[in-house]
Amino acid sequence: MVEFRIDRHGGMAAYLQIVQQVQEALRLGILAVGDQLPTAARVARDTKLNPNTTLKAYRELEHLGLVEARPGVGTFVSAVPAQARPLGDSPFRAELSDWMGRAHAAGLDWADVSALVTAARAEHYPTV
Repeated sequence: MVEFRIDRHGGMAAYLQIVQQVQEALRLGILAVGDQLPTAARVARDTKLNPNTTLKAYRELEHLGLVEARPGVGTFVSAVPAQARPLGDSPFRAELSDWMGRAHAAGLDWADVSALVTAARAEHYPTV
């Protein structure tokens, strides 16, 4: 099951962070079609968010066609983003994890790592 982490200092709306984390979990194979998301009330309790915020995230995921709400039952994954291959076992994930470990050991904090990733992303994906 996915556990949501909310960055209250990053500038991104909390509901969008939930949407993004579900999309990432789908791409990594952590979530699959048919999996049930935690209830909006549980997410609100665990993340200390207003329940309306988590409901807004779930409505956005539904609008994107990634989940479907089944009244009285829960919210279930109904589709995964199109991709050539699952990323969970990708060698790129292992390489990135190794790089993150080296960056952490070298004393870089999250802001440093984020700046490096953002710069590299802009260099290689200029239109994103």
